[in-house]
Amino acid sequence: MRLSKTFVKTLRTAPKEETARGAAFLSRAGYIHKELAGVYDYLPLGLKVLERIKTIIREELNAIGCEEVLMSSLQNPELWQKTDRWDIEKMDIWFRTQLAAGGELGLAPTHEEPITEMMKTYISSYKDLPVYAYQIQTKFRNELRAKSGIMRGREFIMKDLYSFSRTLEEHEKFYHQVEAAYRKIFDRLGIGDSTYEAFASGGVFAKYSHEYQTFVEVGEDTVYYNEDKSVVLNEEVLQDDVLEMLGVKREELKSTRAAEVGNIFTLKDKYSGPLELKFTDEKGERQTVLMGCYGIGVSRVMGVIAEKCCDDKGLVWPDGVAPYKYYLIGIGETGMKQAEELYRGHEAEVLLDDRDLRPGEKFADAELMGIPYRVVISDKTLAEDKVEIVNRKTGENRLIPKAQLYTTQF
Repeated sequence: MRLSKTFVKTLRTAPKEETARGAAFLSRAGYIHKELAGVYDYLPLGLKVLERIKTIIREELNAIGCEEVLMSSLQNPELWQKTDRWDIEKMDIWFRTQLAAGGELGLAPTHEEPITEMMKTYISSYKDLPVYAYQIQTKFRNELRAKSGIMRGREFIMKDLYSFSRTLEEHEKFYHQVEAAYRKIFDRLGIGDSTYEAFASGGVFAKYSHEYQTFVEVGEDTVYYNEDKSVVLNEEVLQDDVLEMLGVKREELKSTRAAEVGNIFTLKDKYSGPLELKFTDEKGERQTVLMGCYGIGVSRVMGVIAEKCCDDKGLVWPDGVAPYKYYLIGIGETGMKQAEELYRGHEAEVLLDDRDLRPGEKFADAELMGIPYRVVISDKTLAEDKVEIVNRKTGENRLIPKAQLYTTQF
């Protein structure tokens, strides 16, 4: 990316409604554009961050045998009526639309019903199981109150994974594989040290579930945790029977605010039963397929990372999700020419600030955008045939040989 060629410009102020610091920086730095409450556009830099998050998720899920699909957002009411989830009184987050020819469709808030119905075409025998299918797709939820930028939206991007198993033992084995994969995902996203598996309500899905909660001040949830954080639970299940089951006492727990970035549910036959997803077992008997579902809010994760990884000057992206690794600045005519030479062939990892602006303005934008390493080439550094590199996270400043810029480990 050449900043002189992009239509996006950094802003001095964020939209007045953006009270969360991370959301304000995302708007000011040109990662997102607000359409209306809970609805955002992703600009070139923001889209790159989203794609890096998706890549990490895909790699870890594919490693445990999952297959990616992409399903329709438009929903057939008949399926949801069979599971008693079409009623607006029972699931009040529906967006619905009228067909010109008559009738009504929904915009998917999740996909348990349609993927269960779809699997009836492909699952008939025990030999067809297990199946693990996921998608990364836009979802729609008619939230009463959208807040904290992309951390809670009415239109958002989610990874939803569904498992189909023969037995509870087979399901639980995969459930634990997902737990391990999620830990790797959040570590690679740079929020693993503040994200915990928390015991929670299953909501409309199941009696209980596990959530992945990132401790952050602007989070919507209140979670309780013991001293070593081996036990974390959502406030909604802070009950005597749950505490007894988890082996902790109320007085041992502290509380904090947190944002839910993922969840996993054991569904058993909650959807496969009403929708009659069955298979023939080894004895020739018909059995109901057992299910699980596993979500990660992709756009929400981006908002949480922005909130966790920032300082007073702007964003501080972890290396694994940053849109570019280097923010390259040339000072003076010779410095600009050298910057152009360093940029060529490395466009995928370098953002070149070739605008006709003062160095101080470029430095400020580099800090605001949060690219991990700011590289400066000037007459002073070229006198030693070196470049200056500044670590955005630590502030460490180093001079390294110009020829070693892309091979030096930081």
